[in-house]
Amino acid sequence: MFAPRGDTDVCQDARVAAERPERLIDHQRGVRYGEVLPVFQTPDGFEAHIYGTQMLNECPDGLWSSLDAEAIAAEMGAVMVKLNGPRHWMLDGLGTKLAPVDPVLREFNGLMTRRIAVVPLGESPVAPPYSEIRVDRRAVFFFDAGKPVYELVDPSGRAFVMQAYCIGVDPTLTEEALSGLGGRLALPSGWSYRHRILDHELVVDTTASLATVLQDEYENTYTLPS
Repeated sequence: MFAPRGDTDVCQDARVAAERPERLIDHQRGVRYGEVLPVFQTPDGFEAHIYGTQMLNECPDGLWSSLDAEAIAAEMGAVMVKLNGPRHWMLDGLGTKLAPVDPVLREFNGLMTRRIAVVPLGESPVAPPYSEIRVDRRAVFFFDAGKPVYELVDPSGRAFVMQAYCIGVDPTLTEEALSGLGGRLALPSGWSYRHRILDHELVVDTTASLATVLQDEYENTYTLPS
């Protein structure tokens, strides 16, 4: 026989429900976006300002292909500009998005973007593949149970889950091809790539902490669950 649930159990369930991040936006897997990253020199090193099309538009190809990184850098007084994308979300939902920086709207040759983060890069304006970057994005990502995820696993066993794949380096890359991506990656010693089906919903909540992210050589982006 099952023991009756007492007031303590009910209160604990209520507390867990109250602490659980709320999903605000659904059906994001596969949604396309792009980011423009001007890099500036500061007294503390280089930093990138991330201007993204997320929640504004799906980065239309005609507008994206018209962007000139050198012209944007000259206009903004940046050391360089990285055109990061186009990209497709591999997460399923989004929760709270706080504002780590003033969410300035900026149009690049007709492409509307919003500044969503400022990322310190240290002594180099370009982060090499498989190097960790700390990002103050203050967001919640949801990956649904029963859906596939694609992960990079470092030598210590930490698994970085793919949050978005990129078609800027390989325009032929598709979601269906991600299961075989590991055979194409030049993984550092001790690293591995895997794909699996989630048994339970995965929530990556970085509203109160820095996100740890990295990219592979195809500029697919992975995040470390907190």
